[in-house]
Amino acid sequence: MIPPLFRYERAGSVEQALSLLAEHGDEAKVLAGGHSLLPMMKLRLANPAVLVDIGRIADLRQIRLDGDQVVIGALCTHAQIASSAVIGEHLPLLARAAGMIGDPQVRHRGTIGGSLVHADPKADHPLAALASGATIVVQGSQARREIPSDEFFLGYFTTAVEPDELLVEVRFPSAAGLGWGYEKLVARSNDWAVVGVATVGGRIALAAMGDRPLRARGAEEALAAGLGIQAAADRAAEDTEPNVDISGDVEYRSHIARVLTRRALAAATGSG
Repeated sequence: MIPPLFRYERAGSVEQALSLLAEHGDEAKVLAGGHSLLPMMKLRLANPAVLVDIGRIADLRQIRLDGDQVVIGALCTHAQIASSAVIGEHLPLLARAAGMIGDPQVRHRGTIGGSLVHADPKADHPLAALASGATIVVQGSQARREIPSDEFFLGYFTTAVEPDELLVEVRFPSAAGLGWGYEKLVARSNDWAVVGVATVGGRIALAAMGDRPLRARGAEEALAAGLGIQAAADRAAEDTEPNVDISGDVEYRSHIARVLTRRALAAATGSG
C-alpha cells in the first residue's frame, strides 16, 4: 500500500528537530529507521502531515561508557548494538536481544530509540531495557528529562515522551559480570515474541504479557526471598494480562511465561 501524502523535513541536529516538532505540533512524527512508522503509514494506522527525519544526526549514533553506565544514542541500530564490544562486555543481555530482532536488513536499519518509542509490548528492546533498569533520556526545547524504564512505557504503543520531545539516548547500568538470561518463544525465526522473558541483577521482565513490557514482581519477590528458581518461575504470570491473539490465549501464554522464566533464571544463575 502507498502511504498518504506528507511533507518531509530533514533535521541536521537535535535542536533543528525540536524546532520542527514545535512548529508542526501534533501533525509531525519523527522518522528514524522507519521500520515501525512507515508500515503503520502504509496501513493508514498513522497519518502524519509532516515527517521529521533525524537519521542524519551523527551525535545520536554513539555508544560510550560514562562511569558505570553505558550510554547508547537513540539512532544506534540493532546491528550496531549486537556487534559492539562495549555492549558485549557490559550489556550482554542487550546484545543478545538486539541480535534476535528481525532479519539482517531490519537490524541494519532499525534503531533502539525507534523501538523504545514505538513501545510494542512484544518487542525485544523494551523488554531488555526494563529488565536492565535502563533510563531513557528525552530532550525538549527547554531541558532534558531522565525517565526510568519502569515509568517510560504507559500502554499499547504509548510512552512518557511528549509530542515536543525527542528521545536522544538510553543509559544502562553496566551489568558486566552479572548473570543474565534472555528467552523468547516465537512462531517464526526472528519474529515478535509470543512470550519473552529477560532477567539480570534480580530484575525479571516479561514481553507480550500485557499492554506494555512488565516486571514479574511476584517472581522477583520469590527470588529475593531465596525460594529458588522453580518457586520464582511459578509466580511469573502473577498480575499480568497476557495478550490474546492467534499465537496464544491467556492460559497458554501464562504457562509459557513460567517455563521461560525458569529457563532464563537457570541461565542467569548457571544452574541450567
